[in-house]
Amino acid sequence: MNAVAPHVGRFAPSPSGPLHFGSLVAALGSALEARCHRGAWHLRIEDVDAPRVVPGAADGILATLERLGFEWDGDILWQSRRVDAYAAALERLRAGGHVFPCACTRREMADSALARDGSRRYPGVCRGGLPPGRAPRAWRVRAEGAIRFDDAIQGTQEEDLARDVGDYVVFRADGQFAYQLAVVVDDAAQGITHVVRGADLLGSTARQIHLQRLLRLHTPSYAHLPVATDEAGDKLSKQTLARAIDDEPPARALAAALGFLGQNPPAALTRASRAEVWTWALAHWRLDRVPRLPQKPAPRTMRE
Repeated sequence: MNAVAPHVGRFAPSPSGPLHFGSLVAALGSALEARCHRGAWHLRIEDVDAPRVVPGAADGILATLERLGFEWDGDILWQSRRVDAYAAALERLRAGGHVFPCACTRREMADSALARDGSRRYPGVCRGGLPPGRAPRAWRVRAEGAIRFDDAIQGTQEEDLARDVGDYVVFRADGQFAYQLAVVVDDAAQGITHVVRGADLLGSTARQIHLQRLLRLHTPSYAHLPVATDEAGDKLSKQTLARAIDDEPPARALAAALGFLGQNPPAALTRASRAEVWTWALAHWRLDRVPRLPQKPAPRTMRE
């Protein structure tokens, strides 16, 4: 009889601001899915993009997670400490002929792409070699083939990389490793088997699967949760000044996230203890109840 493969999930916030409701939804959904399968749940701080890191934000996120009752397994993985691992992965891509140096500026790329077909997809200027007298600014992956995968919430997805995305960056002109490469390397390092995250990252998944195949790494299962939006329909994020949940009572914040995720928690749960909310959530969690579409969180007056 074959042993059942372990379930390993993760939550990977970027420290560009405090934990907000949309981040809480991703944390709770990923944690419950892992725990309900008796699996591990890891925490990763995605601070590879140094210019976007806000001093003190990571400590604030960790403190909020602890206050809300989240418990993770093992040590926290910090991307800023893993530059050597990303450099080694880039070297493997170079050795395999999967990447090429690019000298194009943002303005040149935009002008060339728009002139060609009206898109903002990379036009392939440096694919066959650098223009004379130009030095490389970034490294790009040769985007080839169609990627198809089944998302546990959003259904079957397919993307033609060359047509829909174009050659994408894995090492940026400012000397930073791109998110796409870092997340693939780190998911492999942490043994992640199931990625549960917001649907705002659904468009990145095909590129990540492409990189996994080029680097001969395991491809996790994916489930993309609905995105929380504001009254204007924009995704709740640090950029849209989403309200932090630092001071939100734990039971009320957790119950609101459960309701957003389609779990129909009883109204009395907002007045329960933090431990009681977690007990209820673990006993009633069902991924197949999670809605697919973006939605607005319930107003505060409805959650109290």
